[in-house]
Formats: sequence, structure tokens, C-alpha cells
Amino acid sequence: MKRDYYEVLGLSKGAEDKEIKRAYRKLAKKYHPDTNPGDKEAEKKFKEVTEAYSVLSDPEKKKLYDQFGHAAFDQSGSAGSGYGNAGAGGFGGFGGNGGFRGGTYRSYGGPGSGYQEYHFEGGDMDDMFGDIFGNMFHGGSASGRSRRSSGFTGGFGGESFKSKGSDIKAGITVGFDEAAFGGDKVITLSNPENPGQPGQSLKVHIPAGIDSGKSIRLRGKGMPGTGGGEAGDLLLKVTVAPKPGYERKGMDVYTTVSVPYTTAVFGGEALVHTLYGDVMCKIKEGTQSGSKIRLRGKGIVSMKDSSVHGDQYVTIQIEVPRNLSPQARQKLKEFEEICQGSSRTA
Repeated sequence: MKRDYYEVLGLSKGAEDKEIKRAYRKLAKKYHPDTNPGDKEAEKKFKEVTEAYSVLSDPEKKKLYDQFGHAAFDQSGSAGSGYGNAGAGGFGGFGGNGGFRGGTYRSYGGPGSGYQEYHFEGGDMDDMFGDIFGNMFHGGSASGRSRRSSGFTGGFGGESFKSKGSDIKAGITVGFDEAAFGGDKVITLSNPENPGQPGQSLKVHIPAGIDSGKSIRLRGKGMPGTGGGEAGDLLLKVTVAPKPGYERKGMDVYTTVSVPYTTAVFGGEALVHTLYGDVMCKIKEGTQSGSKIRLRGKGIVSMKDSSVHGDQYVTIQIEVPRNLSPQARQKLKEFEEICQGSSRTA
């Protein structure tokens, strides 16, 4: 007798989709053949949990299972649908119905082993099965399904339900410049089930312009599929590390530059660091502290269009003179008196 699918996954009957997925991922990791090489018992359990998940993760199959149990999918047809018993020479109660006659039924590995095969002669059996069972198992007509002239393979017990594996989510931290310019990065994923063991190394391409909160998808690096289905994907959520002196807001970059008091007064030039190298910026006469200089195209590249860049905004900070010489102090005092006198006569 097969174990109850909910029991196999360690769940109570009527468990929700999230609980089913979480339980399957945990057990699949535990019994996966890659982590249990040569362990026949683990392999058996892996197949068992995969079969349970393939039914309980599908809303229609789960509904049938909750109502009829294993009988909804085995050859006895005891789910109350009136299929009859399958046997050599016909398909249960439909054995004498025209094109259904002459069909054969095979079961490999004994009753309930998980593999049944039906073959028929005469007519397109895919269309016949679509008419009879389409609404129950496919939610509509048989249009769009692959047509197999050899007949219907799989039966209603132990059918290998093909489905994509679950996605895996993880985090990755990239440097400020890595995010700005892109490039390749090798990461190592550790298996929480085997702490201390060497993890899997993967080469990841960092797209230029990526920002914190975005994700990089590595196709086929997630959980294995069931019934021959493709593997899920690995989603790496990106966190961009800070860079001293730089602040990023979208595609724009913000920095500061300090200029001498006299440069702010008389005007001049100041050396400004950018992601693309140093540039000399013109400082206008009478520049005030907190003023901003806009450097067009010195920001972050757009992920959608490599010809588009953000800007860099440079905030001016004025350096206050310290440790003045007696002569400099005297001249500054004279400057102050002149300025005060000018304001009084104005």
C-alpha cells in the first residue's frame, strides 16, 4: 500500500501550497541522490516525496486526491468515475466500445509500482481520451497537447507528472564599481545541509548599471524538476557595497569637493574625482558653500541602453583657513573691516 502523500511530506491533510512547497524542498534536499550517492533507501524516499509533491502541488490532482485518495490515480478506477477495471483485451468498462477493443494493458514491477501503459488499435486515442477525460484532467479540450500515434502512455497511477523545479533565492554583494561597470564574478554557494563541505562555484555575470534590490537569474541552477521537468532557477538578490566619497541615487552619483577660501572668492579650478577618472572643474568667482556642479554623463550607465548615462553632482565645500600667520591674520582683519565698512555705507 502506498503511503498517504500528506504523510510522506510530513503534513496534515489540507495543507496549503506554501507548506507543501516548503516541505518538498526540505525533503528533496535531504534525500537527493547527489547528496546521498549510492544510498538506495535515500533514492527511494526521494522518488516517494517527488511523487507526492507532483500530485499535491497541482490544484486539480490535489482536489482529486483529497476526494478519492490514491484511487483517483490507480488502475482500479475506484474514484467513483466509472472507468471499470483495466485488463488485457480492453480498457475496463469501455472494452467493448468500438475502437477501444483490442487494447492492451501492461504493468511493470507489480501492482502500484508506478508504471502502467495502455495501447490501443484503431482511431486516434489521444482525441478519444481528450473527449472522455480532458475536462477532468486538463480543465478543457485536448487541443494543444502533443499527439502520439502509439497511444496513451502513463495511465492513472504513478504517472510521471512533468513539472519545473522550484526557484532558489540567495543574496550577493557586489562592489560599487562592479555594479557600475559590470563584469564576471565567481561565487560559492554553500549547502546548509552539509556545513563545512566545499560549496558549488558558479560564474555570475554582473550587468553594468545594476543596483541594490535587483536580481540576477541563473537559469537551471535551482531545484531539480520532477518527472523529467527542467530545473528551477537561482535568483541572486543584489546588494551594492558602498564606496567612500560616493553616493548613488538611481543612475546619478553624488560627491563633494573642498576648495580653498580664496578659490571660492576669486574663482579658479578644482580637481574632482569621478568613476571615469579625474577632471578639472571650473569654480566661478564668489562660489558659495553648498553650491553644486553638474558633470553630464559621469553617472551610472543605463541597464536598458548602454548609450545612456546618469550625471555626477559635485557639492562645493569651502575650506576655512586654519593656523594663520600673523601677517595673514592682519590682512584678513583688514578685509573684514573693509567689508563691514562697505555694508555700513551701503
